[in-house]
Amino acid sequence: MNSAPEASDALPEPFPFILVLLRRMADHHPELVEDALRELGFSRAQMREANKRWQAMRHSPRRRGAAARYRSVLGAPESTSLRSVGELRCEALRWPVPLWPDLRFEVLVAPGGAVWNEWLVRVPGAPGPTPRTAADLTPWSCTVDEVARAFAPARPMEGTAPTRWRLAFEAPERPGGEPRPHVAEFTWGLLQRVTPVD
Repeated sequence: MNSAPEASDALPEPFPFILVLLRRMADHHPELVEDALRELGFSRAQMREANKRWQAMRHSPRRRGAAARYRSVLGAPESTSLRSVGELRCEALRWPVPLWPDLRFEVLVAPGGAVWNEWLVRVPGAPGPTPRTAADLTPWSCTVDEVARAFAPARPMEGTAPTRWRLAFEAPERPGGEPRPHVAEFTWGLLQRVTPVD
Protein backbone atom coordinates (compact mmCIF):
# COMPACT_ATOMS: atom_id res chain seq x y z
CA MET A 1 0.00 0.00 0.00
CA ASN A 2 1.20 3.50 -0.74
CA SER A 3 1.94 5.78 2.15
CA ALA A 4 -0.84 8.17 3.13
CA PRO A 5 -0.88 11.52 1.32
CA GLU A 6 0.05 14.56 3.33
CA ALA A 7 -2.84 16.53 4.82
CA SER A 8 -1.95 19.49 2.58
CA ASP A 9 -2.22 17.46 -0.63
CA ALA A 10 -5.04 18.57 -2.92
CA LEU A 11 -7.86 16.12 -3.36
CA PRO A 12 -8.10 14.61 -6.83
CA GLU A 13 -10.91 15.59 -9.17
CA PRO A 14 -13.44 14.22 -8.64
CA PHE A 15 -12.79 13.78 -4.93
CA PRO A 16 -13.20 10.31 -3.34
CA PHE A 17 -16.82 10.09 -2.19
CA ILE A 18 -15.86 7.39 0.33
CA LEU A 19 -14.43 10.23 2.44
CA VAL A 20 -17.88 11.83 2.63
CA LEU A 21 -19.37 8.53 3.82
CA LEU A 22 -16.65 8.10 6.42
CA ARG A 23 -16.99 11.67 7.72
CA ARG A 24 -20.55 10.98 8.85
CA MET A 25 -19.62 7.58 10.29
CA ALA A 26 -16.89 9.18 12.40
CA ASP A 27 -19.62 10.55 14.65
CA HIS A 28 -20.24 6.97 15.83
CA HIS A 29 -16.92 5.17 15.41
CA PRO A 30 -13.91 7.46 15.01
CA GLU A 31 -11.53 4.55 15.65
CA LEU A 32 -12.92 2.53 12.71
CA VAL A 33 -12.75 5.59 10.49
CA GLU A 34 -9.12 6.20 11.46
CA ASP A 35 -8.27 2.61 10.48
CA ALA A 36 -10.16 3.03 7.19
CA LEU A 37 -8.34 6.27 6.36
CA ARG A 38 -4.98 4.59 6.91
CA GLU A 39 -6.02 1.67 4.69
CA LEU A 40 -7.19 4.00 1.93
CA GLY A 41 -4.21 6.34 2.24
CA PHE A 42 -6.00 9.55 3.20
CA SER A 43 -5.73 11.93 6.13
CA ARG A 44 -8.37 13.32 8.47
CA ALA A 45 -7.81 16.77 6.93
CA GLN A 46 -8.57 15.38 3.48
CA MET A 47 -11.72 13.73 4.81
CA ARG A 48 -12.90 17.03 6.26
CA GLU A 49 -12.09 18.84 3.01
CA ALA A 50 -13.98 16.29 0.92
CA ASN A 51 -17.04 16.67 3.15
CA LYS A 52 -16.76 20.47 2.98
CA ARG A 53 -16.69 20.35 -0.81
CA TRP A 54 -19.63 17.94 -0.91
CA GLN A 55 -21.73 20.21 1.32
CA ALA A 56 -20.82 23.20 -0.85
CA MET A 57 -22.01 21.30 -3.94
CA ARG A 58 -25.28 20.39 -2.20
CA HIS A 59 -26.05 23.94 -1.11
CA SER A 60 -24.69 25.93 -4.06
CA PRO A 61 -27.22 28.36 -5.63
CA ARG A 62 -26.24 26.84 -8.99
CA ARG A 63 -26.42 23.27 -7.72
CA ARG A 64 -27.33 20.55 -10.16
CA GLY A 65 -29.87 17.80 -9.48
CA ALA A 66 -28.90 15.17 -6.92
CA ALA A 67 -28.53 12.36 -9.49
CA ALA A 68 -26.31 14.55 -11.70
CA ARG A 69 -24.27 15.54 -8.65
CA TYR A 70 -23.53 11.89 -7.86
CA ARG A 71 -22.55 11.21 -11.46
CA SER A 72 -20.18 14.18 -11.42
CA VAL A 73 -18.38 12.81 -8.35
CA LEU A 74 -18.69 9.04 -8.88
CA GLY A 75 -18.70 8.85 -12.68
CA ALA A 76 -20.89 6.47 -14.64
CA PRO A 77 -22.67 3.92 -12.44
CA GLU A 78 -21.42 0.35 -12.46
CA SER A 79 -24.98 -0.90 -12.96
CA THR A 80 -28.52 0.38 -13.38
CA SER A 81 -31.84 -1.39 -12.89
CA LEU A 82 -35.51 -0.63 -12.38
CA ARG A 83 -36.96 -0.90 -8.89
CA SER A 84 -40.54 -0.66 -7.64
CA VAL A 85 -41.02 1.18 -4.35
CA GLY A 86 -44.71 0.83 -3.65
CA GLU A 87 -46.37 2.26 -6.74
CA LEU A 88 -43.28 4.29 -7.62
CA ARG A 89 -41.02 2.97 -10.38
CA CYS A 90 -37.42 4.06 -9.73
CA GLU A 91 -34.10 3.65 -11.46
CA ALA A 92 -31.46 2.18 -9.15
CA LEU A 93 -27.92 3.42 -9.85
CA ARG A 94 -25.05 1.58 -8.13
CA TRP A 95 -21.36 2.38 -7.73
CA PRO A 96 -18.55 0.30 -6.16
CA VAL A 97 -17.22 1.51 -2.83
CA PRO A 98 -13.51 1.36 -1.92
CA LEU A 99 -13.11 -0.29 1.47
CA TRP A 100 -16.23 -2.49 1.16
CA PRO A 101 -15.94 -4.60 -2.03
CA ASP A 102 -19.19 -6.48 -1.30
CA LEU A 103 -21.21 -3.26 -0.94
CA ARG A 104 -22.45 -0.74 -3.48
CA PHE A 105 -23.57 2.85 -3.07
CA GLU A 106 -27.12 2.91 -4.41
CA VAL A 107 -29.13 5.94 -5.49
CA LEU A 108 -32.82 5.49 -6.30
CA VAL A 109 -33.97 8.03 -8.87
CA ALA A 110 -37.70 8.64 -9.33
CA PRO A 111 -39.28 9.65 -12.64
CA GLY A 112 -38.40 13.28 -13.25
CA GLY A 113 -34.94 12.93 -11.71
CA ALA A 114 -35.67 13.36 -8.00
CA VAL A 115 -33.53 11.16 -5.72
CA TRP A 116 -35.74 9.03 -3.48
CA ASN A 117 -33.02 7.26 -1.50
CA GLU A 118 -29.21 7.06 -1.25
CA TRP A 119 -27.44 4.43 0.82
CA LEU A 120 -25.13 1.41 0.93
CA VAL A 121 -26.53 -1.97 -0.10
CA ARG A 122 -25.10 -5.47 -0.52
CA VAL A 123 -23.99 -6.49 -4.02
CA PRO A 124 -26.94 -8.36 -5.58
CA GLY A 125 -26.31 -12.08 -5.20
CA ALA A 126 -23.44 -11.67 -2.72
CA PRO A 127 -23.74 -13.68 0.50
CA GLY A 128 -24.63 -11.33 3.31
CA PRO A 129 -24.45 -11.77 7.07
CA THR A 130 -27.05 -13.88 8.88
CA PRO A 131 -27.33 -12.31 12.35
CA ARG A 132 -29.39 -14.24 14.89
CA THR A 133 -28.72 -12.25 18.06
CA ALA A 134 -28.09 -8.62 18.95
CA ALA A 135 -24.46 -9.56 19.66
CA ASP A 136 -24.06 -10.49 15.98
CA LEU A 137 -24.85 -6.92 14.95
CA THR A 138 -21.37 -5.41 15.00
CA PRO A 139 -20.52 -1.99 13.52
CA TRP A 140 -20.36 -1.89 9.70
CA SER A 141 -21.51 -5.53 9.43
CA CYS A 142 -25.04 -5.12 8.03
CA THR A 143 -27.19 -2.88 5.89
CA VAL A 144 -30.66 -1.62 6.78
CA ASP A 145 -32.35 -4.30 4.66
CA GLU A 146 -30.28 -7.08 6.22
CA VAL A 147 -31.20 -6.17 9.79
CA ALA A 148 -34.85 -5.69 8.84
CA ARG A 149 -34.99 -9.15 7.23
CA ALA A 150 -33.10 -10.91 10.02
CA PHE A 151 -35.36 -9.54 12.77
CA ALA A 152 -38.70 -9.07 11.06
CA PRO A 153 -40.98 -7.39 11.66
CA ALA A 154 -38.65 -4.42 12.20
CA ARG A 155 -40.19 -0.95 12.48
CA PRO A 156 -38.56 2.03 10.73
CA MET A 157 -38.02 5.05 12.96
CA GLU A 158 -37.15 8.64 12.15
CA GLY A 159 -33.40 9.20 11.83
CA THR A 160 -31.47 11.96 13.54
CA ALA A 161 -30.12 13.36 10.23
CA PRO A 162 -30.84 12.99 6.49
CA THR A 163 -28.15 10.31 6.07
CA ARG A 164 -29.22 8.31 9.13
CA TRP A 165 -31.82 5.62 9.65
CA ARG A 166 -33.10 3.74 12.70
CA LEU A 167 -34.90 0.43 13.09
CA ALA A 168 -36.79 -0.89 16.12
CA PHE A 169 -36.83 -4.68 16.43
CA GLU A 170 -36.70 -7.55 18.91
CA ALA A 171 -33.73 -9.92 19.22
CA PRO A 172 -32.14 -12.08 21.92
CA GLU A 173 -28.88 -10.86 23.41
CA ARG A 174 -27.36 -14.34 23.00
CA PRO A 175 -28.36 -17.72 21.53
CA GLY A 176 -31.29 -19.19 23.40
CA GLY A 177 -32.13 -15.93 25.12
CA GLU A 178 -35.49 -14.20 25.20
CA PRO A 179 -36.05 -11.55 22.51
CA ARG A 180 -36.01 -8.02 23.84
CA PRO A 181 -36.49 -4.61 22.17
CA HIS A 182 -33.50 -2.95 20.47
CA VAL A 183 -32.88 0.03 18.23
CA ALA A 184 -30.31 -0.16 15.43
CA GLU A 185 -28.75 3.04 14.05
CA PHE A 186 -27.38 3.35 10.52
CA THR A 187 -25.37 5.96 8.64
CA TRP A 188 -25.62 5.93 4.84
CA GLY A 189 -27.43 2.60 5.26
CA LEU A 190 -24.60 0.84 7.13
CA LEU A 191 -25.04 -0.35 10.73
CA GLN A 192 -23.30 1.80 13.34
CA ARG A 193 -24.65 0.63 16.70
CA VAL A 194 -27.41 -1.32 18.44
CA THR A 195 -28.91 -0.23 21.74
CA PRO A 196 -31.19 -2.32 24.00
CA VAL A 197 -34.41 -0.57 25.00
CA ASP A 198 -35.57 -0.92 28.61
